[in-house]
Amino acid sequence: MSDAAPPGWYRHESSPGYEHWWDGTRYSQSRPIPQVQHYVAAVPAGVSPKSRTVAALLGFFLGGLGVDRFYLGNIGLGIAKLLVGWLTLGIWPLVDWIIILAGAARDGDGLPVTRWE
Repeated sequence: MSDAAPPGWYRHESSPGYEHWWDGTRYSQSRPIPQVQHYVAAVPAGVSPKSRTVAALLGFFLGGLGVDRFYLGNIGLGIAKLLVGWLTLGIWPLVDWIIILAGAARDGDGLPVTRWE
C-alpha cells in the first residue's frame, strides 16, 4: 500500500497563493488560489432599504405636503396627505412624524423602516 496522497489540488508553503495538481505520482500543473468573494447584505432581509433619518427629516420639514410618504413609497397616502392633510390642521403630519420616529413606519412594500442611516 502506498503512502502517496490521492490526486487533487494541494497548497505548498514554498509558493503561497498557488495550488498545485498532484496526479498521484508528481505535480503536473499550478494555478492561482481562487479568491472567495464574501457578500454582505447591505440591508437585512425583512427591513426596508429606506432611511429612517431621511423620512424623519422629510416628515418634519415637508410632512404637510406628504413628501415623507412619497419617499417611503406610499404614493396613495402621499397624494391624500397632499390634497386633504391641511384639513387636519397639522395633526396628520405630526402623527406621521411620530410614527416615523418611533420606528413604526412601513415602506410601500410593507417592510419596516428601522435604519437610522
